[in-house]
Amino acid sequence: MSHAVFRLRTERLARAVRPFLNRGSRAERCPNCRVIPEYCLCAWRPEVHARSAMCLLMHDVEPMKPSNTGWLIADVIHDTTAFAWSRTEVDPGLLTVLADPQWQPYIVFPGEFVTPERVVSEVRVEEGKRPLFILLDGTWSEARKMFRKSPYLEHLPVLSLAPEQLSRYKLRRSRRDDHFCTAEVAALCLELADDLAASEVLDAYLDVFSTHYLAAKFQLPLDPTDNVHTRLAPFVPTAKP
Repeated sequence: MSHAVFRLRTERLARAVRPFLNRGSRAERCPNCRVIPEYCLCAWRPEVHARSAMCLLMHDVEPMKPSNTGWLIADVIHDTTAFAWSRTEVDPGLLTVLADPQWQPYIVFPGEFVTPERVVSEVRVEEGKRPLFILLDGTWSEARKMFRKSPYLEHLPVLSLAPEQLSRYKLRRSRRDDHFCTAEVAALCLELADDLAASEVLDAYLDVFSTHYLAAKFQLPLDPTDNVHTRLAPFVPTAKP
């Protein structure tokens, strides 16, 4: 399977009528990891097996943002699909994925905003099926809008996460510490589905990405032997000692 977010980004760029000018977007970036070349992350891309699958429903410009962490999910989880969200239409490919009998889909969203009968807190998969986690990738206000205005998701159970730890993501900080970035949410879902190795690897990969991204932003040196890189290294075929 090709990289789902890379494909979506390419399609979004093709539709653009003017250059995308997100903060820092003028800097030269590696096309495969979106980090400044001197701090390229590609050599640290891990490999791990996961039974679970991810479906990213992305708000308009999310694939364009260098800090987007849905990209990391597609790096790590082989069965990742990504679709652009629109209020007025739905990608037929998304409906095909949702109707595929191999998947048992859950939409991930806070239970406090959902009728109680739809909310679940555990991942229970019928025999012969695999969990599919649908993640709304955007700002918190965008995600709420996407949830409310996507009638094709209304029949799905809502997986509500109640993590004990606070968000560690520092690239695009929410005003609330209990708002997790997309990769953090995905790692928690994998943990609930007993995809423990994949959960650990994605979490470690997020830390390495954040380290490289912030080091590039502030022109700081990288240490490939520090705790962040050492944690990920066993899962990286090309990791440098």
